[in-house]
Amino acid sequence: MDQSLNRTFEPLLTEPWVLDIDATVKTLYGRQEEAKVGYNPTKPGRPSHVYHAYCIAALRMVLEVEVQAGNQTAPEFAHAGLFGWLDARPRQQRPTLLRGDVAWGTEKTMTEAEKRDLPYLFKLRQSDGVKELMRRSVGRKSWAPAGGGWQGVDDVLQLQGWTRQRRVVVLRRALPQDVAMVEKGTESRQERLVGMVVMNPAKPMYEYAVLVTTAPVEDALGVAQLYRDRADAENIFDEMKNQWGWSGFTTRDMARCQLMARINALIFNWWSLYTRLALPGKHTEATTSRPMLLYGLGKKTRHSQQTTLTVTSNHGRAKEIQAILTAVGGFLKRFARSAEQLSWKERWALLLKIILREFYPKRAGQTADPRALWRLSDRREGTGHPRPLYSPRSPAKELHPGLRAVRASRDDQEDHPHHWN
Repeated sequence: MDQSLNRTFEPLLTEPWVLDIDATVKTLYGRQEEAKVGYNPTKPGRPSHVYHAYCIAALRMVLEVEVQAGNQTAPEFAHAGLFGWLDARPRQQRPTLLRGDVAWGTEKTMTEAEKRDLPYLFKLRQSDGVKELMRRSVGRKSWAPAGGGWQGVDDVLQLQGWTRQRRVVVLRRALPQDVAMVEKGTESRQERLVGMVVMNPAKPMYEYAVLVTTAPVEDALGVAQLYRDRADAENIFDEMKNQWGWSGFTTRDMARCQLMARINALIFNWWSLYTRLALPGKHTEATTSRPMLLYGLGKKTRHSQQTTLTVTSNHGRAKEIQAILTAVGGFLKRFARSAEQLSWKERWALLLKIILREFYPKRAGQTADPRALWRLSDRREGTGHPRPLYSPRSPAKELHPGLRAVRASRDDQEDHPHHWN
Protein backbone atom coordinates (compact mmCIF):
# COMPACT_ATOMS: atom_id res chain seq x y z
CA MET A 1 0.00 0.00 0.00
CA ASP A 2 2.89 2.37 0.75
CA GLN A 3 4.31 1.80 -2.73
CA SER A 4 0.95 2.32 -4.44
CA LEU A 5 0.30 5.60 -2.63
CA ASN A 6 3.85 6.88 -3.22
CA ARG A 7 3.82 6.02 -6.91
CA THR A 8 0.62 7.99 -7.39
CA PHE A 9 1.99 11.36 -6.29
CA GLU A 10 5.80 11.03 -6.05
CA PRO A 11 6.61 12.77 -9.38
CA LEU A 12 4.57 15.78 -8.22
CA LEU A 13 6.72 16.38 -5.15
CA THR A 14 9.67 17.72 -7.13
CA GLU A 15 7.65 20.86 -7.91
CA PRO A 16 6.83 23.53 -5.28
CA TRP A 17 3.81 22.35 -3.28
CA VAL A 18 1.95 23.06 -0.03
CA LEU A 19 1.19 20.36 2.55
CA ASP A 20 -2.21 20.75 4.22
CA ILE A 21 -2.63 18.88 7.51
CA ASP A 22 -5.94 18.37 9.26
CA ALA A 23 -8.04 15.80 11.12
CA THR A 24 -11.63 14.59 10.97
CA VAL A 25 -13.74 12.49 13.32
CA LYS A 26 -15.58 9.30 12.35
CA THR A 27 -18.43 8.35 14.68
CA LEU A 28 -18.53 4.64 15.55
CA TYR A 29 -21.35 2.30 16.54
CA GLY A 30 -20.87 -1.12 18.08
CA ARG A 31 -17.71 -2.65 19.48
CA GLN A 32 -14.57 -1.63 17.64
CA GLU A 33 -10.94 -1.46 18.65
CA GLU A 34 -9.81 1.96 19.93
CA ALA A 35 -13.36 3.31 19.84
CA LYS A 36 -12.91 6.05 22.44
CA VAL A 37 -14.99 9.02 23.53
CA GLY A 38 -13.28 12.26 22.58
CA TYR A 39 -13.93 15.43 20.62
CA ASN A 40 -16.95 14.73 18.42
CA PRO A 41 -18.77 17.84 17.17
CA THR A 42 -21.61 15.97 15.44
CA LYS A 43 -22.32 13.27 18.06
CA PRO A 44 -20.98 14.41 21.45
CA GLY A 45 -20.46 11.49 23.80
CA ARG A 46 -20.30 8.85 21.05
CA PRO A 47 -17.13 6.76 20.58
CA SER A 48 -15.15 7.60 17.48
CA HIS A 49 -11.94 7.29 15.49
CA VAL A 50 -9.91 10.26 14.30
CA TYR A 51 -8.36 10.45 10.82
CA HIS A 52 -5.20 12.54 10.57
CA ALA A 53 -4.77 13.28 6.86
CA TYR A 54 -2.02 14.97 4.83
CA CYS A 55 -2.93 16.41 1.42
CA ILE A 56 -1.42 18.31 -1.49
CA ALA A 57 -3.07 21.72 -1.54
CA ALA A 58 -5.16 22.66 -4.60
CA LEU A 59 -4.83 19.19 -6.19
CA ARG A 60 -7.13 17.41 -3.73
CA MET A 61 -4.79 14.44 -3.47
CA VAL A 62 -4.36 12.53 -0.21
CA LEU A 63 -0.75 11.69 0.63
CA GLU A 64 -1.33 9.70 3.80
CA VAL A 65 -4.01 9.05 6.42
CA GLU A 66 -3.55 7.79 9.97
CA VAL A 67 -6.44 6.27 11.92
CA GLN A 68 -6.17 6.73 15.69
CA ALA A 69 -8.35 6.42 18.76
CA GLY A 70 -11.15 8.95 19.16
CA ASN A 71 -9.48 10.66 22.12
CA GLN A 72 -6.33 11.42 20.09
CA THR A 73 -7.56 14.34 17.99
CA ALA A 74 -4.76 16.66 19.16
CA PRO A 75 -1.99 17.25 16.57
CA GLU A 76 0.65 15.94 18.99
CA PHE A 77 -0.62 12.41 18.31
CA ALA A 78 0.05 12.91 14.59
CA HIS A 79 3.58 14.32 14.98
CA ALA A 80 5.32 10.94 14.78
CA GLY A 81 3.55 9.98 11.58
CA LEU A 82 3.74 13.41 9.93
CA PHE A 83 7.37 14.21 10.60
CA GLY A 84 8.39 10.58 10.07
CA TRP A 85 6.79 10.79 6.61
CA LEU A 86 8.63 14.06 5.91
CA ASP A 87 11.97 12.72 7.18
CA ALA A 88 11.70 9.75 4.83
CA ARG A 89 11.56 12.15 1.85
CA PRO A 90 14.63 13.58 0.14
CA ARG A 91 15.09 17.31 0.54
CA GLN A 92 13.87 18.16 -2.97
CA GLN A 93 10.52 16.42 -2.32
CA ARG A 94 9.63 18.30 0.86
CA PRO A 95 6.85 20.92 0.79
CA THR A 96 7.52 24.62 0.47
CA LEU A 97 4.92 25.32 3.18
CA LEU A 98 3.34 23.38 6.05
CA ARG A 99 -0.19 24.66 6.66
CA GLY A 100 -2.74 23.84 9.36
CA ASP A 101 -5.59 25.28 11.38
CA VAL A 102 -5.66 26.63 14.93
CA ALA A 103 -5.04 23.20 16.47
CA TRP A 104 -1.59 23.06 14.87
CA GLY A 105 -0.38 26.44 16.11
CA THR A 106 1.53 24.97 19.05
CA GLU A 107 5.12 25.31 20.21
CA LYS A 108 5.89 21.64 19.63
CA THR A 109 4.62 21.66 16.03
CA MET A 110 6.47 24.87 15.15
CA THR A 111 9.69 23.65 16.79
CA GLU A 112 9.59 20.39 14.84
CA ALA A 113 9.07 22.31 11.60
CA GLU A 114 11.90 24.73 12.41
CA LYS A 115 14.28 21.84 13.09
CA ARG A 116 13.68 20.70 9.52
CA ASP A 117 13.79 24.23 8.08
CA LEU A 118 10.18 23.88 6.89
CA PRO A 119 8.22 27.13 6.45
CA TYR A 120 4.82 26.96 8.15
CA LEU A 121 1.57 28.87 8.48
CA PHE A 122 -0.80 28.27 11.39
CA LYS A 123 -3.57 30.11 13.19
CA LEU A 124 -3.16 30.91 16.90
CA ARG A 125 -5.68 30.37 19.65
CA GLN A 126 -6.85 33.59 21.29
CA SER A 127 -5.04 33.09 24.59
CA ASP A 128 -4.35 35.92 27.02
CA GLY A 129 -1.04 36.73 25.30
CA VAL A 130 -2.68 36.82 21.86
CA LYS A 131 -5.50 39.04 23.17
CA GLU A 132 -2.94 41.43 24.59
CA LEU A 133 -1.30 41.60 21.16
CA MET A 134 -4.68 42.45 19.62
CA ARG A 135 -5.17 45.28 22.11
CA ARG A 136 -1.74 46.71 21.28
CA SER A 137 -2.52 46.59 17.57
CA VAL A 138 -5.79 48.56 17.73
CA GLY A 139 -4.25 52.02 17.52
CA ARG A 140 -1.61 51.24 14.90
CA LYS A 141 -1.64 53.22 11.66
CA SER A 142 -0.04 50.54 9.49
CA TRP A 143 -3.13 48.42 8.84
CA ALA A 144 -3.11 47.27 5.22
CA PRO A 145 -5.80 45.59 3.08
CA ALA A 146 -5.61 41.79 3.41
CA GLY A 147 -8.45 40.78 1.07
CA GLY A 148 -11.98 39.64 1.80
CA GLY A 149 -12.74 42.73 3.88
CA TRP A 150 -9.83 42.01 6.25
CA GLN A 151 -7.01 44.30 7.27
CA GLY A 152 -3.61 43.06 8.43
CA VAL A 153 -0.53 44.25 10.26
CA ASP A 154 2.81 42.53 10.93
CA ASP A 155 4.23 42.02 14.41
CA VAL A 156 6.39 39.66 16.47
CA LEU A 157 5.25 37.61 19.44
CA GLN A 158 6.71 35.31 22.07
CA LEU A 159 4.06 33.65 24.19
CA GLN A 160 4.72 32.03 27.53
CA GLY A 161 6.16 28.60 26.82
CA TRP A 162 7.60 29.58 23.44
CA THR A 163 11.34 29.23 22.99
CA ARG A 164 11.71 32.20 20.65
CA GLN A 165 10.01 35.18 19.05
CA ARG A 166 8.05 34.49 15.90
CA ARG A 167 6.49 36.57 13.18
CA VAL A 168 2.72 36.96 13.42
CA VAL A 169 0.15 38.70 11.25
CA VAL A 170 -2.80 40.25 13.07
CA LEU A 171 -5.98 40.35 10.97
CA ARG A 172 -9.19 42.20 11.67
CA ARG A 173 -12.52 42.61 9.91
CA ALA A 174 -15.34 45.03 10.71
CA LEU A 175 -18.48 43.39 12.03
CA PRO A 176 -21.74 44.04 10.14
CA GLN A 177 -23.85 46.92 11.37
CA ASP A 178 -26.52 44.58 12.78
CA VAL A 179 -25.40 41.68 14.95
CA ALA A 180 -27.66 38.98 16.39
CA MET A 181 -27.18 37.86 20.00
CA VAL A 182 -27.94 34.19 20.74
CA GLU A 183 -27.56 31.85 23.67
CA LYS A 184 -27.59 28.07 23.91
CA GLY A 185 -30.56 26.38 25.47
CA THR A 186 -30.14 24.63 28.79
CA GLU A 187 -31.97 21.44 27.77
CA SER A 188 -30.87 21.22 24.14
CA ARG A 189 -28.18 22.50 21.82
CA GLN A 190 -30.71 24.66 19.99
CA GLU A 191 -29.62 28.30 20.01
CA ARG A 192 -32.14 30.96 21.01
CA LEU A 193 -32.23 34.52 19.68
CA VAL A 194 -31.80 36.99 22.55
CA GLY A 195 -31.76 40.27 20.68
CA MET A 196 -30.08 42.47 18.08
CA VAL A 197 -27.20 44.91 18.46
CA VAL A 198 -27.06 47.91 16.12
CA MET A 199 -23.50 49.13 15.50
CA ASN A 200 -22.44 52.76 15.17
CA PRO A 201 -20.91 53.10 11.65
CA ALA A 202 -18.58 55.81 12.96
CA LYS A 203 -17.10 53.42 15.56
CA PRO A 204 -16.95 49.95 13.99
CA MET A 205 -16.29 46.82 15.99
CA TYR A 206 -13.88 44.20 14.69
CA GLU A 207 -13.33 40.48 14.82
CA TYR A 208 -9.70 39.38 14.99
CA ALA A 209 -7.51 36.48 13.93
CA VAL A 210 -3.77 35.98 14.39
CA LEU A 211 -1.55 33.90 12.10
CA VAL A 212 1.98 32.73 12.89
CA THR A 213 4.29 32.03 9.99
CA THR A 214 7.83 31.67 8.71
CA ALA A 215 6.73 31.77 5.08
CA PRO A 216 8.82 34.11 2.89
CA VAL A 217 5.79 36.29 2.13
CA GLU A 218 6.30 39.97 2.88
CA ASP A 219 2.82 41.52 2.97
CA ALA A 220 -0.21 40.68 5.10
CA LEU A 221 -2.36 40.20 2.00
CA GLY A 222 -0.21 37.31 0.78
CA VAL A 223 -0.17 35.61 4.19
CA ALA A 224 -3.93 36.01 4.64
CA GLN A 225 -4.66 34.63 1.18
CA LEU A 226 -2.37 31.66 1.80
CA TYR A 227 -4.38 30.80 4.90
CA ARG A 228 -7.73 31.33 3.17
CA ASP A 229 -6.68 28.82 0.52
CA ARG A 230 -6.46 26.22 3.28
CA ALA A 231 -10.26 26.06 3.33
CA ASP A 232 -10.15 23.76 0.31
CA ALA A 233 -8.79 21.01 2.58
CA GLU A 234 -12.22 20.84 4.23
CA ASN A 235 -13.71 19.90 0.85
CA ILE A 236 -11.46 16.83 0.77
CA PHE A 237 -12.91 15.60 4.07
CA ASP A 238 -16.44 16.30 2.91
CA GLU A 239 -15.85 14.33 -0.29
CA MET A 240 -13.96 11.46 1.36
CA LYS A 241 -16.52 10.99 4.15
CA ASN A 242 -19.73 11.48 2.19
CA GLN A 243 -18.80 10.19 -1.26
CA TRP A 244 -15.87 7.79 -0.84
CA GLY A 245 -16.68 5.86 2.31
CA TRP A 246 -14.50 7.18 5.13
CA SER A 247 -17.69 7.24 7.20
CA GLY A 248 -19.33 4.23 5.61
CA PHE A 249 -17.43 1.13 6.68
CA THR A 250 -16.89 -0.65 9.99
CA THR A 251 -14.14 -3.01 11.07
CA ARG A 252 -13.46 -4.58 14.45
CA ASP A 253 -9.69 -4.09 14.52
CA MET A 254 -7.66 -0.97 13.93
CA ALA A 255 -5.32 -2.53 11.34
CA ARG A 256 -8.11 -3.25 8.85
CA CYS A 257 -9.67 0.15 9.50
CA GLN A 258 -6.32 1.80 8.69
CA LEU A 259 -5.98 -0.31 5.54
CA MET A 260 -9.49 0.53 4.31
CA ALA A 261 -8.97 4.25 4.91
CA ARG A 262 -5.77 4.18 2.83
CA ILE A 263 -7.44 2.13 0.07
CA ASN A 264 -10.20 4.74 -0.11
CA ALA A 265 -7.58 7.49 -0.36
CA LEU A 266 -5.73 5.63 -3.13
CA ILE A 267 -8.87 5.07 -5.22
CA PHE A 268 -9.88 8.69 -4.63
CA ASN A 269 -6.50 9.84 -6.01
CA TRP A 270 -6.79 7.57 -9.06
CA TRP A 271 -10.31 8.67 -9.84
CA SER A 272 -9.42 12.35 -9.43
CA LEU A 273 -6.58 12.01 -11.94
CA TYR A 274 -8.79 10.13 -14.39
CA THR A 275 -11.55 12.74 -14.26
CA ARG A 276 -9.01 15.56 -14.67
CA LEU A 277 -7.84 13.84 -17.86
CA ALA A 278 -11.39 13.44 -19.12
CA LEU A 279 -12.65 16.84 -17.90
CA PRO A 280 -9.56 19.10 -17.84
CA GLY A 281 -9.14 22.23 -15.81
CA LYS A 282 -11.22 21.38 -12.74
CA HIS A 283 -11.82 18.85 -10.00
CA THR A 284 -15.11 16.98 -10.46
CA GLU A 285 -16.60 15.45 -7.34
CA ALA A 286 -17.76 11.85 -7.35
CA THR A 287 -21.47 12.71 -7.08
CA THR A 288 -21.34 14.09 -10.62
CA SER A 289 -18.35 12.33 -12.21
CA ARG A 290 -19.32 8.75 -11.31
CA PRO A 291 -22.80 8.90 -12.90
CA MET A 292 -21.28 10.64 -15.90
CA LEU A 293 -18.23 8.47 -16.60
CA LEU A 294 -18.83 5.19 -14.78
CA TYR A 295 -22.48 4.22 -14.93
CA GLY A 296 -23.78 2.34 -17.97
CA LEU A 297 -25.75 -0.69 -19.12
CA GLY A 298 -23.71 -3.51 -20.65
CA LYS A 299 -24.84 -6.16 -23.12
CA LYS A 300 -22.69 -9.02 -24.38
CA THR A 301 -23.42 -10.49 -27.79
CA ARG A 302 -21.67 -13.31 -29.65
CA HIS A 303 -21.78 -13.81 -33.41
CA SER A 304 -19.45 -15.66 -35.78
CA GLN A 305 -17.09 -16.57 -32.92
CA GLN A 306 -16.75 -12.89 -32.00
CA THR A 307 -17.85 -11.51 -28.65
CA THR A 308 -18.98 -7.88 -28.48
CA LEU A 309 -19.64 -5.91 -25.31
CA THR A 310 -21.92 -2.93 -25.86
CA VAL A 311 -22.12 -0.30 -23.11
CA THR A 312 -25.02 2.13 -23.22
CA SER A 313 -25.11 5.25 -21.09
CA ASN A 314 -28.46 6.52 -19.87
CA HIS A 315 -26.98 9.92 -18.99
CA GLY A 316 -28.47 13.04 -20.56
CA ARG A 317 -25.07 13.92 -22.09
CA ALA A 318 -24.47 10.42 -23.47
CA LYS A 319 -23.10 11.56 -26.84
CA GLU A 320 -20.66 13.95 -25.25
CA ILE A 321 -19.61 11.29 -22.72
CA GLN A 322 -19.01 8.83 -25.56
CA ALA A 323 -16.75 11.33 -27.30
CA ILE A 324 -14.86 12.03 -24.06
CA LEU A 325 -14.25 8.37 -23.24
CA THR A 326 -13.29 7.59 -26.84
CA ALA A 327 -10.76 10.44 -26.82
CA VAL A 328 -9.32 9.38 -23.45
CA GLY A 329 -9.05 5.74 -24.51
CA GLY A 330 -7.38 6.70 -27.78
CA PHE A 331 -4.97 9.00 -25.99
CA LEU A 332 -3.91 6.35 -23.47
CA LYS A 333 -3.33 3.76 -26.21
CA ARG A 334 -1.30 6.24 -28.25
CA PHE A 335 0.60 7.27 -25.14
CA ALA A 336 1.53 3.67 -24.34
CA ARG A 337 2.82 3.07 -27.89
CA SER A 338 4.80 6.31 -28.03
CA ALA A 339 6.36 5.89 -24.59
CA GLU A 340 7.26 2.21 -24.78
CA GLN A 341 11.00 2.93 -24.53
CA LEU A 342 10.59 4.93 -21.33
CA SER A 343 10.56 3.33 -17.89
CA TRP A 344 7.26 3.15 -16.02
CA LYS A 345 8.42 5.94 -13.71
CA GLU A 346 9.17 8.22 -16.67
CA ARG A 347 5.85 7.37 -18.31
CA TRP A 348 3.89 8.06 -15.13
CA ALA A 349 5.71 11.35 -14.48
CA LEU A 350 5.00 12.49 -18.03
CA LEU A 351 1.36 11.45 -17.82
CA LEU A 352 0.95 13.42 -14.58
CA LYS A 353 2.39 16.50 -16.29
CA ILE A 354 -0.22 16.17 -19.02
CA ILE A 355 -3.12 15.60 -16.61
CA LEU A 356 -2.09 18.40 -14.21
CA ARG A 357 -0.53 20.72 -16.78
CA GLU A 358 -2.24 23.83 -15.39
CA PHE A 359 -0.54 23.33 -12.02
CA TYR A 360 2.99 22.98 -13.34
CA PRO A 361 4.94 26.26 -13.46
CA LYS A 362 5.86 27.38 -16.94
CA ARG A 363 9.54 28.20 -16.87
CA ALA A 364 11.53 29.75 -19.67
CA GLY A 365 12.09 27.09 -22.31
CA GLN A 366 10.16 24.45 -20.35
CA THR A 367 6.46 23.61 -20.41
CA ALA A 368 4.43 20.67 -19.22
CA ASP A 369 4.01 19.04 -22.62
CA PRO A 370 4.96 15.64 -24.05
CA ARG A 371 7.74 16.84 -26.36
CA ALA A 372 9.94 14.07 -24.99
CA LEU A 373 7.54 11.58 -26.57
CA TRP A 374 7.79 13.31 -29.92
CA ARG A 375 11.59 13.31 -29.79
CA LEU A 376 11.40 9.61 -28.95
CA SER A 377 9.19 9.08 -32.00
CA ASP A 378 11.76 10.92 -34.14
CA ARG A 379 14.50 8.49 -33.13
CA ARG A 380 12.35 5.41 -33.53
CA GLU A 381 10.63 6.26 -36.82
CA GLY A 382 13.29 8.46 -38.38
CA THR A 383 10.82 11.20 -39.27
CA GLY A 384 10.73 14.89 -38.45
CA HIS A 385 6.93 14.99 -38.18
CA PRO A 386 5.85 12.48 -35.51
CA ARG A 387 2.14 11.90 -35.09
CA PRO A 388 0.55 13.77 -32.17
CA LEU A 389 -0.90 11.88 -29.23
CA TYR A 390 -4.36 13.25 -30.04
CA SER A 391 -5.74 13.15 -33.53
CA PRO A 392 -6.73 16.62 -34.82
CA ARG A 393 -9.83 14.96 -36.28
CA SER A 394 -11.02 13.71 -32.89
CA PRO A 395 -14.82 14.04 -32.52
CA ALA A 396 -14.14 15.56 -29.09
CA LYS A 397 -13.08 18.72 -30.93
CA GLU A 398 -16.73 19.52 -31.58
CA LEU A 399 -18.36 17.87 -28.56
CA HIS A 400 -15.95 18.61 -25.73
CA PRO A 401 -13.97 21.85 -26.05
CA GLY A 402 -12.03 21.12 -22.87
CA LEU A 403 -10.12 18.35 -24.60
CA ARG A 404 -8.63 20.82 -27.06
CA ALA A 405 -6.00 21.60 -24.42
CA VAL A 406 -4.47 18.14 -24.84
CA ARG A 407 -4.38 17.77 -28.60
CA ALA A 408 -2.09 19.16 -31.27
CA SER A 409 -3.46 21.98 -33.39
CA ARG A 410 -3.40 21.10 -37.10
CA ASP A 411 -2.22 24.55 -38.16
CA ASP A 412 0.51 24.68 -35.54
CA GLN A 413 1.57 21.17 -36.39
CA GLU A 414 2.22 22.10 -40.03
CA ASP A 415 4.34 25.14 -39.12
CA HIS A 416 5.88 23.89 -35.86
CA PRO A 417 6.11 20.07 -35.72
CA HIS A 418 6.97 20.04 -32.02
CA HIS A 419 4.48 22.64 -30.79
CA TRP A 420 2.04 21.45 -28.13
CA ASN A 421 -1.12 23.48 -27.72
